[in-house]
Amino acid sequence: TSDQHPLNRIRGAYLATAIAEYFRDKGNDVLLMMDSITRFAMASREVGLAIGEPPTSKGYTPSVFAKLPKLLERVGTTKDQGSITGIYSVLVEGDDIHDPIADAIRSIADGHIVLSRELANQNHYPAIDVLASISRVMIDIVDQDQLLARNKLVSLLDTYMRAEDLIQIGAYVEGSNPLVDEAIRKIPAINRFLCQEIQEKVDFGESVGLLKGLFC
Repeated sequence: TSDQHPLNRIRGAYLATAIAEYFRDKGNDVLLMMDSITRFAMASREVGLAIGEPPTSKGYTPSVFAKLPKLLERVGTTKDQGSITGIYSVLVEGDDIHDPIADAIRSIADGHIVLSRELANQNHYPAIDVLASISRVMIDIVDQDQLLARNKLVSLLDTYMRAEDLIQIGAYVEGSNPLVDEAIRKIPAINRFLCQEIQEKVDFGESVGLLKGLFC
């Protein structure tokens, strides 16, 4: 945690990863969750500054950006069997998704889920910004129908967001753009699909079915 000595925070991240690697090498599929990789970066910055490294972007030292890939790229699959799926939370200052640590992690990880304060303020939970989130491996692990449904949802959501100001003030004229018209019709169902109560349980197959059902 953030109140620990910087060296403890750094060692904690390496230790957790080493434990995950041990079970992976035993042939297990391991889920490694770390909260947060930003604290690891901040601890590395403190150590780097203490030994005289020059500060660069937002005060982070060059060694921070060298350590991140060495840590994050230890997770994944092996040639034989066993895997590690890593989920790392990233804290950004002032909701700036272009924070240097967030940028560095996005360049390494296979995907990212962006949480939105604006959606949370609208009581939209989970507050996931679908348009800002991405998976680089989705195309390899889902069927074509699911991929097409996902692309359709993202397209309509983006279309609605671009036209939202005009829609809200009543300046948009129905029929001006068929895609916007479709987005207006579908947005209530899309938002219902993207929301889930804390106690609500939906398995993967049911979720995929609901996604495809939006466009049937």
